[in-house]
Amino acid sequence: MTPRRTDPRRTDRSVYLRSHPVLFALLAATRHRPLLRLGRTVLVHHPDAYRQILTKVPLDRTAEHTTGGTAARLTGGGLLFDQNGAEHRASRRALGHLLGSEGIAELRPGWRQLINSGLSSANGPVDLVPVVRLLAGTTAAALTGSTADPLDLAAATERAAAATARAHLPGLPRPGARRRARATAEHLGRLLPDPRDAMLAVAAVNTTLAALPRAVAWCARADWWDRARQDPDALAAELLRLTAASPVLPRAAAAEATVLGHRLRPGDRLLLVARHAAQSHRDTPDHPLATRAPFGLGPHTCPGATLARAQLATLLSTLAPHHPHLLRTTPNPRSALPSYRTCLLTLREAPPGAH
Repeated sequence: MTPRRTDPRRTDRSVYLRSHPVLFALLAATRHRPLLRLGRTVLVHHPDAYRQILTKVPLDRTAEHTTGGTAARLTGGGLLFDQNGAEHRASRRALGHLLGSEGIAELRPGWRQLINSGLSSANGPVDLVPVVRLLAGTTAAALTGSTADPLDLAAATERAAAATARAHLPGLPRPGARRRARATAEHLGRLLPDPRDAMLAVAAVNTTLAALPRAVAWCARADWWDRARQDPDALAAELLRLTAASPVLPRAAAAEATVLGHRLRPGDRLLLVARHAAQSHRDTPDHPLATRAPFGLGPHTCPGATLARAQLATLLSTLAPHHPHLLRTTPNPRSALPSYRTCLLTLREAPPGAH
């Protein structure tokens, strides 16, 4: 019997509220305000404000309560992409080669093999989350040169990200949070040849775990498998817009600026709501930058954006011949990014030569 269809957007929205309920309840309540100041914190919802801040406003990469600043303090500084000026640009160029079309072409056959192995080894319904966890850990190991077991590396980055997220996102303080965050960061550093790659590993694993299972669940709920067969690249880009795996970018203003008539002061804490800049709440966006917004813009574009789209497109095209039905998803309230703990699928037998 075919499972009852549910609304993909409504169901996916519940994942946000399980991961960081205070933050996302606040963001939902203020969504119609382009910018909203709450003391020294500015919520940035509008796509034009989001674009202007990321492309024209000087930002402090190591400020308190930003992603880079929090991670640098936990690991002693010197993290990849937290440098300023020429060193920052050189790091992005070096990694750009690894994440470019040639690097992705080398990684893609391994991705497909891991996915097929995970699907074929299941006796009954497939839980997609462990499959994606192995995929993410293997990719992070390839990008960082780590010889650690991919699942160990993935688990370490998940713990480090979850422990540090509470330090730079609004929410209730937890006793011992900073001590636990430092311990998890140190453990992750020991699994990497260069501890400065910790941010790269965290981004590669946690974004993948947040994005891919949720995107597949949305595809199954909407029954878009024909689209996945016909144009997996276009569908991957659209699903990444709809799910916005990194929904909020915590940043800090480094200089005074005016954005959509609102004054920003040096030191202001900026919560850039990528989910709303991407217009994830709309089926058809009316802003030209919506599809790119989940990965930042301009000099602050995530260097792994192309890899993320290619990874999801590979997963969708591999799954499409099976026309999976979604049995159940369970949110993971402990994850740094809105994610699933389980994503159970039933698969049909793929026709010969489908892969």
